[in-house]
Amino acid sequence: MLFAAGRGTRLAPLTDRLPKPLVPVAGRPMIDYPLLLLRHCGITDIVVNIHHLGFMIEDYLGDGRALGVNISYSREAELLDTGGGLLKARPFLEGGTFVVVNSDVLIGLDLRAVVERHRSSGAAATLVLRADPDADRYGAIELSRDGRVQKFLHHCGPSIGSAGPLEKYMFTGVQVLEPKVFDYMEGEESRRFGTTTTTYPKMLTAGANLQGFVFDGFWHDLGTPDSIRRAEAKLASGDANLGYLGPPQA
Repeated sequence: MLFAAGRGTRLAPLTDRLPKPLVPVAGRPMIDYPLLLLRHCGITDIVVNIHHLGFMIEDYLGDGRALGVNISYSREAELLDTGGGLLKARPFLEGGTFVVVNSDVLIGLDLRAVVERHRSSGAAATLVLRADPDADRYGAIELSRDGRVQKFLHHCGPSIGSAGPLEKYMFTGVQVLEPKVFDYMEGEESRRFGTTTTTYPKMLTAGANLQGFVFDGFWHDLGTPDSIRRAEAKLASGDANLGYLGPPQA
């Protein structure tokens, strides 16, 4: 799943007339990057949630055939945030392990390695995390040495007392999930709520297995005009290692 429903207010006034996922980044609409990442890793059945100027995203992507993928749409009459958007898209996702990516990040990630780690750990959710000196300012996720999430924002897991020293990280916007996450959304239907503010804290305090996959490669936010300019400079200089921009991997 690609999250693509947001209004992109930090990119206004451009996003008053263009949906954020179609804002150009180095000559490509922003949404191309996560789509190509998924395709490169062999994930071709993709649901995209849309709201603000969503018809323009549909016009651009169509059924996905031009990019070598199969795209469905989850249309939100009202913006539902990440948790509500995920729950509305449940019919597309509950058949097995699935990947969710924000459409406003660039990341040079080996997604196959994340999925393999997720499955081997038996996790209900695996969040791709990165070190950041401002983690406390924006909301730290704390891991024990075995990669298990012990503290999510200000919520603690039941085994935190015996987990030993914890390391602080921030979420990259990439995650691998099992359909059991929907069990922790009961009663939330048709309500706007976030996974990071509501669902994951609930899972953590209930003792669900939340894992963190620590990533130290190229990552860049695309949320503001300045961050897009800096990302474009890194792409132009070759500092961004995004091997998935080529043809599909055999």
